[in-house]
Amino acid sequence: MCLGVPAKIIAIADARRMLAVADILSERREIDLSCIAEPGDAMTDLIGQWVLVHLGFALSRVEEADARVTLDLLRQIDEAEAGRGHLKASLLA
Repeated sequence: MCLGVPAKIIAIADARRMLAVADILSERREIDLSCIAEPGDAMTDLIGQWVLVHLGFALSRVEEADARVTLDLLRQIDEAEAGRGHLKASLLA
């Protein structure tokens, strides 16, 4: 299954290379912003924005409310898996 996971951009790691740090399921990961930003854009404007991340790439911007609904559903699925943490481990692999 291919899944875009909601993430909140919390910092810019390298503006020239279009890399940011995002909070994904309470873990910080470096992500690539090149699919949602243009060279020369003010990367700092993206801090606080929500995006869908797949394979380390921010693929699209999303509204916070939609991101939170999706994160809640992912948590429910994880809990249904008897708390084994398989979902989180597979999404962050």
